Amino acid sequence: MSGHYESPIREPLITGHKTYHDITEDIARPVESKAGKLWWIAFSLAMVAFLYGFGCIAYTIGTGIGVWGLNRTINWAWDITNFVWWVGIGHAGTLISAVLLLFRQKWRLSINRSAEAMTIFAVVQAGLFPVIHMGRPWVGYWVFPIPNNFGSLWVNFNSPLFWDVLAISTYLSVSVVFWYMGLIPDFAMLRDRATKPVAKKMYSILSFGWGGNAKHWQRFEELSLVLAGLATPLVFSVHTTVSFDFATSVIKGWHSTIYPPYFVAGAIFSGFAMVQTLLGVARKVVGLEDYITRKHIEYMNIVILVTGGMVTVAYLTEFFVAWYSGSRYEDFTYFTVGAATGPYWWAFWLLILCNVLIPMSLWYRPLRRNFLWTFIVSIVINIGMWFERFDIIVINLSRDYLPSTWTMFMPSFVDVGIFLGTIGFFFVLFLLYARTFPVIAQAELKTALKSSGESYKKHHVEHKHNEHEYK
Repeated sequence: MSGHYESPIREPLITGHKTYHDITEDIARPVESKAGKLWWIAFSLAMVAFLYGFGCIAYTIGTGIGVWGLNRTINWAWDITNFVWWVGIGHAGTLISAVLLLFRQKWRLSINRSAEAMTIFAVVQAGLFPVIHMGRPWVGYWVFPIPNNFGSLWVNFNSPLFWDVLAISTYLSVSVVFWYMGLIPDFAMLRDRATKPVAKKMYSILSFGWGGNAKHWQRFEELSLVLAGLATPLVFSVHTTVSFDFATSVIKGWHSTIYPPYFVAGAIFSGFAMVQTLLGVARKVVGLEDYITRKHIEYMNIVILVTGGMVTVAYLTEFFVAWYSGSRYEDFTYFTVGAATGPYWWAFWLLILCNVLIPMSLWYRPLRRNFLWTFIVSIVINIGMWFERFDIIVINLSRDYLPSTWTMFMPSFVDVGIFLGTIGFFFVLFLLYARTFPVIAQAELKTALKSSGESYKKHHVEHKHNEHEYK
C-alpha cells in the first residue's frame, strides 16, 4: 500500500483531474498571461480607495492631527482601532503557514501563500497608524535604538509606542523571510519558463540559483521548519504585546488580565476571516477554483468557529467581571448593560451580531461549505472585529471618572478616508502580488496530488472495489 494513501471517503483537496503539468500551468498562468476584466475592476476600485486615503494622509501631515475627530477625553480612537484591527488580521497568515506546517496539514498547501502575503500587507497597513499618530512622522526614527547625535536621546522602553515598534518590526521581518523562502522554488519555475530576457534575469536573481536537487530540498525543508518554529510563538507574543497597550494602564475596563489571550483569540478569529475574503477574491480573479475547494473553506470555517467560541467566552467573562466588581465606573465599559443601552448601543449590538450570532450559522454544514455565504460571513466578522476594537477604545474613554469630561467621538472625513485608503492599499498590494508571484506553492502542492487529487482518489476507490470483488 502506498505511503500517500488516504481513505477514499475523504474529499480531494485538488479537483478537476489535475496532473503535475496542469498544476504548473495553472499556477504560472496568472503571472505569464494578461490580466482579465475581473482583475482590472478589482484593481481600479482598490486604487481609487488608496489614492483617496493617501490624499487624507497628506492632508493630515500638512495640517496636523487636529483634522481628526479626537478630543481631550478620547485621544485614542479611530487610528488605534485601525492599528489593532490590522495587526489582528495579520495573524492568520503565520498561523496557517507555521503551525499547520508543524502539524503536517496538507490542506494548508493551497492557501498558505496567500495567507503569508496577507500577513505582510496587513502589518504594513498597521505600521502606518502609529507613525501618522506621532504628529511629526519625519522624526519617527527616534523610536528606534540607533546611534544619534542628540546626546541623551534614547528610546523610552516604558512606552507602548516602542512595544508596538518591536512587535511590528519583529513580526514583519520573520514573516517576510518565511514568505520569501517558500517562493524560491516557484521563482525557479518561472525562471525556467521565462522567454523574455528581463524576466528571466529577474527570476534568476530571486531564485538564488535553485536547482531542485535533493540537497536544496533538504535545506529548504530544514529552514522551513526552523522558521515555522520561530514564527509560531510570534502569533501569540505580538498581539499579546499589543494588548499590553491597554492592559497595563489604569483606565477602567482596560486593566484586565484576560486581555492577552482574548486579543490573541480575536486576532486569529479576524485573521482567518480575512483569509476567507481573500480566497474568495482569488478563486474568481486569478482562477483557482480547482485548488481552493469546499474542503478548504470548511476547514477554515471550523477554525473560525473554534476561535469565535473563545472570543464569545471572553465577552461573557468581561460582562461578568464588570458586574461582579460592583464598581459604578465599570457600568461604562464596553461590555456592560450600560454599553448595551447607552449612547453607543448601536456599536455594541453590531459587535454581538457580527461576532457571535451570524458566525453561529457556520455550525450548519451546508452553509459552512457554501462559497458565497462564507464570503459574506468573513466580511461580517471583520466588520464585527473592527467594532470590537472601536468599543474597547471609544466606549471606555467616553465616560471618564469625572462627569464633566464625558464626551462623544465623531470621526471626521479624514478619519474615514485614511481607513478606506489602507483597505485600498491592502488590496492593491494583494492584486499586484497575484499578478507578479505564484499565489500557490506549486512544488509543495504537487506532493499532495497523489493523495488529494480527484483522479487519484477515483483510482484508489476503483482499486479497492476491484480487490473486494477478487476476494
